[in-house]
Amino acid sequence: MTAEFSSFINIGERTNVTGSAAFKRLVLNGDYEAALDVARQQVENGAQIIDINMDEAMLDSVEAMRTFLNLIASEPDISRVPIMIDSSKWEVIEAGLKCVQGKAIVNSISLKEGEEAFLHHAKLLKRYGAATVVMAFDESGQADTQARKIEICQRSYKLLTETIGFPPEDIIFDPNIFAVATGIEEHNNYAVDFIEATRVIRQTCPYSHISGGLSNISFSFRGNNPVREAMHSVFLYHAIRAGMDMAIVNAGQLEVYDEIPQELRDAVEDVILNRREDGTERLLELAPKYQGDGKAAAVEDLSWREQPVNKRLEHALVKGITDYIIDDTEEARLAAERPLHVIEGPLMDGMNVVGDLFGEGKMFLPQVVKSARVMKKAVAHLQPYIEEEKTDDTRSNGKILMATVKGDVHDIGKNIVGVVLQCNNFEVVDLGVMVPCATILQTAKDEGVDMIGLSGLITPSLDEMVHVAKEMERQGFDLPLLIGGATTSKAHTAVKIEQNYHAPVAYVPNASRAVGVCQKLLKADSRAIYAEELSREYDKVRDQHARKQPRSRPVSLQNARENGFKPDFTQKPVKPRKLGVTPVSVELDVLRKYIDWTPFFLTWSVAGKYPRILDDEIVGEQARELFKDANDMLDEVIKHKSLRAKGVIGLFPANRVGDDIEIYQDDSRQALAGVAHHLRQQTLKEQFSNYCLADFVAEKVSGISDYVGAFAVTAGIGEEELANHYIKAGDDYNGIMVKAVADRLAEAFAEYLHEQVRKQYWGYAPDEDLDNDALIREKYQGIRPAPGYAACPEHTEKQLIWDLLDAEKHTGMRLTESYAMWPGAAVSGWYFSHPQSKYFAVAKIQRDQLEDYAQRKGWTMETAEKWLAPNLNE
Repeated sequence: MTAEFSSFINIGERTNVTGSAAFKRLVLNGDYEAALDVARQQVENGAQIIDINMDEAMLDSVEAMRTFLNLIASEPDISRVPIMIDSSKWEVIEAGLKCVQGKAIVNSISLKEGEEAFLHHAKLLKRYGAATVVMAFDESGQADTQARKIEICQRSYKLLTETIGFPPEDIIFDPNIFAVATGIEEHNNYAVDFIEATRVIRQTCPYSHISGGLSNISFSFRGNNPVREAMHSVFLYHAIRAGMDMAIVNAGQLEVYDEIPQELRDAVEDVILNRREDGTERLLELAPKYQGDGKAAAVEDLSWREQPVNKRLEHALVKGITDYIIDDTEEARLAAERPLHVIEGPLMDGMNVVGDLFGEGKMFLPQVVKSARVMKKAVAHLQPYIEEEKTDDTRSNGKILMATVKGDVHDIGKNIVGVVLQCNNFEVVDLGVMVPCATILQTAKDEGVDMIGLSGLITPSLDEMVHVAKEMERQGFDLPLLIGGATTSKAHTAVKIEQNYHAPVAYVPNASRAVGVCQKLLKADSRAIYAEELSREYDKVRDQHARKQPRSRPVSLQNARENGFKPDFTQKPVKPRKLGVTPVSVELDVLRKYIDWTPFFLTWSVAGKYPRILDDEIVGEQARELFKDANDMLDEVIKHKSLRAKGVIGLFPANRVGDDIEIYQDDSRQALAGVAHHLRQQTLKEQFSNYCLADFVAEKVSGISDYVGAFAVTAGIGEEELANHYIKAGDDYNGIMVKAVADRLAEAFAEYLHEQVRKQYWGYAPDEDLDNDALIREKYQGIRPAPGYAACPEHTEKQLIWDLLDAEKHTGMRLTESYAMWPGAAVSGWYFSHPQSKYFAVAKIQRDQLEDYAQRKGWTMETAEKWLAPNLNE
């Protein structure tokens, strides 16, 4: 082994919630002992640095980072290697730096927000004694050529070493590894650009280091591991000699350079070093020899059209190809004794393959939904012939009623589950959204269903599910009950729902679990066994819940208020340029630029952070297909104006009174327009304040004139009609895609409008100049918290927003009885402008605050417990 290779450092990244679903699950469940095992395993497998990332919307990322790093400190077999703190949020990075023993590495900083922000963060890192990864990224974007990589890294080096005296040995440059052999000519030199840039950077930036994410280089050959491993080894062979001294790499999946077969090594080297114009084509031709599922050609392979019709149908279903399905279905019909036999035979055989592949994790949800589209087209073609025979003997695996409960309008997840079940030959009766309990139960009787599935997103839906379970018990039902949705959990199902109903109650966390659960519950021989398993599992969960101690000690409301946040009001709050209510409309092509795509992929159960997910080794290919389909849908709705966006904002004089905010009709501050009631954090904070949103507004007794804002926006006007159009045409995939895109546009509208408020309507940050990435990372002044979420979890406060803005009149949006917003693609919330305002989670409150809140709202304790049950620490 040469000196270059012996000094090479492997960085492990499985302790990353954005890159490892298993690690994310452990952290979300608070199972830090098992999470430590992930870190330990990385070290045992040869990682010399471990990258730790806790950026997850459902986590208190600061607390999670602090907890995990403190635990690592007491594990000598893990803490013997350096820690790389990886986060897009500075407060998380800083929390981590306060915990790490010895020198830490921060991933990452760059010039994309300009020199001032870059040097500010670098000074803080220097103060902590940390090394840092510096991305080759500046105000103009990511570096993709040799010249740009060198230019940005040299500029960064000069700023760091000459301006603030940052130690050069603590600088790790990441000049961006991009994929080669993509079929796009401009990409052919990416590996050479990296290697040659590395050589120059190491020569001109003394003592600095070079790192990168290795798997990116080979994503074009996803599925062909021998070729990928050969590409990784060849790339490292040359990059390390040029000066690359560390990388995020799985050392156990690296081929030894000299042991790569000569013809494969030559072909890979031609691609990596861009030695031949036909290098990509030659490697594509050679790849199948080393693994059958490697990509054999860059053009459409129609060899499957030569197979028997049953195999062609299976291939079309698995691949989601609709182009030939009518012709093939007709051919199968003519060869069959009855048209029904085509459904029960080759089509269901094909869907069984889809179900098996999905269950094994070899297909992703979007692919399954596309398979359903192919199936529906085939069935639609056969339906007239089946009707002619006047038969009704199609046999399904079972009949399932599904509904989003009363007061809730969200149904994307439910619709995906329904499609997955249909793909596995279950008959689904979908009642849609906002379905009352009486309708659910009566329809279940009328349709003779085998099972009921309930879905919900907002927290009031949890109580409605409890009510449905109680009614099923009272009316003598014996059907299994499925529980699913974003706010549901195994703990809530065990503690609140299952004990109210004698028949099996199954919590279904996602679509991938639905089929297996339904199959167990609908087969007579397995139902009793599975019901007993569920019962034992829920007993264990209830026991754990009863014994669970809060992670933080509770404090009294009085103590929490005494430790409330005291912002600096030495600078007078900026008076909005335009007080009062302003309706706003905006074109969708404007909102498109403000979309945060990461949650879009999560909707389809394809996890990863955008844009990195597009190059992911496992889900990158599927993510790119999804991204293209979403943008095709955006092109369509923009062209035909089939979705529209409407919003309204209001900016009002306001002052704080206790934990409430008085909102006034005008600047005379004599007449109230309304009072916003807020909750305060009520756990022991040794180094921080117990925050309440009211803290960010000047107290009334101070005499300072302050202001707050409110907003309500939707991009869902026309959403239901367009989605139903696709679904009626048998295209569930695009029916779901419409809603997923509308959701992203609504969030983009909220982001766009907040920017307009900061710069124009309120005008407290008129010179702000941020790109979309900075907006997504909330690098601006001020916050826009939404009722029902962490900082203000009580949903009924939306009514005040609606009243202040006359939101229904201006936008057509309305609130359900559970205070869900309709259309579902909608966002509403408050605006706070104070420079020190920040997002936080109220989390658990104590009974003294519940009583105080009930009094302030004019509620009975029963009403307060109804709306705040998820937050009450009992």
